[in-house]
Amino acid sequence: MANKNNNNTVMQNKTMIVISIIILIGIFFGMKYTYNQSQNNKTVTLSENQSVLFKRDSSFTIGPDNAKVQLVEYFDPACETCSQFHPYIKDILEKNKDKIQLVLRYAPLHKDSDKVVVMLEATKKQDMFLESLEASFKTQRNWAGHNGHNLNNLWGTLSDLGLDMDKLLEDMKDPELMKIVIQDIEDGRKLGATKTPSYYVNGKPLQQFGLQNLKDLIQSEMDK
Repeated sequence: MANKNNNNTVMQNKTMIVISIIILIGIFFGMKYTYNQSQNNKTVTLSENQSVLFKRDSSFTIGPDNAKVQLVEYFDPACETCSQFHPYIKDILEKNKDKIQLVLRYAPLHKDSDKVVVMLEATKKQDMFLESLEASFKTQRNWAGHNGHNLNNLWGTLSDLGLDMDKLLEDMKDPELMKIVIQDIEDGRKLGATKTPSYYVNGKPLQQFGLQNLKDLIQSEMDK
């Protein structure tokens, strides 16, 4: 009985820690993004090399850097279409090994998705980003909601992957992770990624959304 009570206390404490970190993340995003929006509104033209808007040093990639085609996806882990398209994107990569590099960028448009992508970014420190992303997509119905997400359910999903959750909690406190997410948000805004998923193939936006249209755009770049 005592062990059961102790386990419940530990779980409650960890839940409170997660909630506290999530609150801190929310405060950071609110202050940081509001400031950056006001600063960016003063600038009409891009003041940096536009190529970095597609890929940053921190960006997660699949495929070689010298691939003929760079496929950039701005995604939200709570986006239903993103989760539906993910297997097709994997299939495209599998059929075109060494020819395509996928670059994954954050566009947390849903409420609370900013907290989710910070969690995902933290999993990179355990080399578990892709596994965590795919698990998030597969269990999306269990945690994602249009009016906010059940982050405790998502936490349970990540725990089931075998992640060191104590380390994940600690890593989520790193402000550098939030800066990475903020940078993705800003880059996506400059590129006009106002919906998810948004795709760019060798810098060209997918003008008319659709799987076949995406395949055609990729093929046209490969044929050059």
